[in-house]
Amino acid sequence: MATIHIRNQPVEVDVEAELREFNWTRPRWTGDKLLAASPFRYDQTPSFFVRLEPYGDYPAGTWSDSGAYDSEWASGGLVKLLSFLRNETYGETEEYLLNTYGFSQDTTDIKLIPPRLKVQQARQPLAEAELSEFTTDYTYLESRGISKEVQAEAGVLFDAKSRAVVIPWLDANGRLRSVKFRTVRGKMFWYHRGATPVRELVYGIESAKHKTAILCEAEIDALSWRQAGYAAIAVGGANFNGVQADIIKRSPIEELVIATDNDKAGEKLREQVERVMSGHVRVRQAYVDAEFKDANEALVRYGEYALRNAVDKSEVRPLLSVKPRSLSLGK
Repeated sequence: MATIHIRNQPVEVDVEAELREFNWTRPRWTGDKLLAASPFRYDQTPSFFVRLEPYGDYPAGTWSDSGAYDSEWASGGLVKLLSFLRNETYGETEEYLLNTYGFSQDTTDIKLIPPRLKVQQARQPLAEAELSEFTTDYTYLESRGISKEVQAEAGVLFDAKSRAVVIPWLDANGRLRSVKFRTVRGKMFWYHRGATPVRELVYGIESAKHKTAILCEAEIDALSWRQAGYAAIAVGGANFNGVQADIIKRSPIEELVIATDNDKAGEKLREQVERVMSGHVRVRQAYVDAEFKDANEALVRYGEYALRNAVDKSEVRPLLSVKPRSLSLGK
């Protein structure tokens, strides 16, 4: 365990355990560092490292990427790295670490900040005009195996200024709630400032009109499943909460085919979704081939067959009860 500061409070975090939740390319674990290919770029060389232990003025969890495309992603701390790996905002990752580890108990100079009670105000949708400045350049995701038709149906756009794919997040009523920007040069992403946090949303829920849907982590994976002919939704990260569960329960979905990433974080998410949704919907577990990290990698390498094969081999999980209506799979 190592001490890092989160919201000005010292927290004892198992840095190595957190990093081992994710698949790394060409990793080498030493006593005090993880060396690997950069998670922020399509990189095959060990040009990235994370400190597992503090070193001088550098706390555990600090990292450096020698081949970074820009200075913002050349170095940083543990929270920034985990927020990328978990596909969350910085604040959501802070909350995860605080909920998991709490404050350090052996420090005498902690200044505890008492919780503030506040009324939760209803979050407002974003104006549709927020998307008006973007174009319909589908080139990047076409190179990832996702057709213009699937992108257009999902409202995918392109930000020429930042060279990023623009992915709208809508609520069940089709109102714009958030926007994700995903660069085409690397893997970096960010969300529209002031939008509804994705932890309070389910990507693709507005189009979940069928009784069966694939559930995955990221938007591009959801679009990959749609390319293969399935209805698909995404939770936007490696965590599933009660708000998202309630959104799905209120939808027409009666069966979830869980198809998360092939890493420890994805496996935990599988178990979490199955546990929370048991008794509310029928659950099946689908796995893309283990040589791939996620659905999009499988789609790019072997095409739609790889995803259909995963669904054909999916495992039905026993449930206490399901909605008494017939089940069907399809887009």
